[in-house]
Amino acid sequence: MAKPKIAYVHLSGCTGCLVSLADTYEKLLDILGAVDMVYNLTLADQRELPEGKIDISIVEGSVCLQDEHSVHLIKEAREKSGLVVALGGCAATGCVCNFCRGGQANQPQHESFVPINKLVKVDAYIPGCPPAPEVIYNFCIAAVTGDMDYLKPFMAGEVGGYHCGCDLNTKVIQNSLCMGCGTCASSCPTRAIDMEFGRPSFNNIRCVKCGACAAACPRMFLPVEQIQKKLMV
Repeated sequence: MAKPKIAYVHLSGCTGCLVSLADTYEKLLDILGAVDMVYNLTLADQRELPEGKIDISIVEGSVCLQDEHSVHLIKEAREKSGLVVALGGCAATGCVCNFCRGGQANQPQHESFVPINKLVKVDAYIPGCPPAPEVIYNFCIAAVTGDMDYLKPFMAGEVGGYHCGCDLNTKVIQNSLCMGCGTCASSCPTRAIDMEFGRPSFNNIRCVKCGACAAACPRMFLPVEQIQKKLMV
């Protein structure tokens, strides 16, 4: 049986997600042994996306709209791939790239960075800055084995639509859905969330808009709008 062809596309990011993937240590060998890595500027000797179809493209980093190569690369990856996965906050929500305004060295003309779903259809999101190594490993193995029960939450469009604690506050806390479990606080890489009196307290100044808190919250994916409609009847 042929191994699934995987492309790892790196755009505007810090390579932290790839480091997190490598931090799976010996489990990385399980991933590399289960797939055919056809494109990865760091782990494979391949400088261009290969001809033909790719099963899964894993994309790290946001897209710089002033960089023609990046815009072309993400569109080419989407065209050739069966699935496109946004890995990390920059690809999923924009993350710290949301704050870029241009003028930075060495590319001062680069001033507009957007999550990849602004340009192409995304099939799955793995938010976080960076995502935990265990999450990346489990996702890759589930994708290879076709474990849809594990993959389904990642394929919900909401994962790429919520950026920060403010979104969590609007959808979960203000609707009295918060259980006080603290998963949002434990998942925040910048400690922008603290638990006070059993409820999350947000520090917007420290938030990098990676979306990890929203993805970790077990109540985020409840159909709140449908529930409210039934309550109003």
